[in-house]
Amino acid sequence: MMKILFEVTSQGAAELLVPLANACDRAALSWGCFFTGDGVHSLSNEDVKRVLETASWAIACENSWESHMGENSCPVKLGSQTNNSEIVGKSDRIISL
Repeated sequence: MMKILFEVTSQGAAELLVPLANACDRAALSWGCFFTGDGVHSLSNEDVKRVLETASWAIACENSWESHMGENSCPVKLGSQTNNSEIVGKSDRIISL
């Protein structure tokens, strides 16, 4: 079971995701991310990539990645909305960014 799932849907989400994820780490709360839509752009942020090292889950929507990032290599697992549904079912709280 994961305490918090961050649904990363906007390009500017990195500004919020990094401090929130760090706060989860300080509080010893398990957390994860699903990146979709414009949110996949956050995966080009070095601070986001660094903080994801402590995430329980980190998955990017494959369709969103291909649409926004093209042939670039994705730094997290590529998945689908089915993966998102699975993670949602295992999370106590969901925060949409």
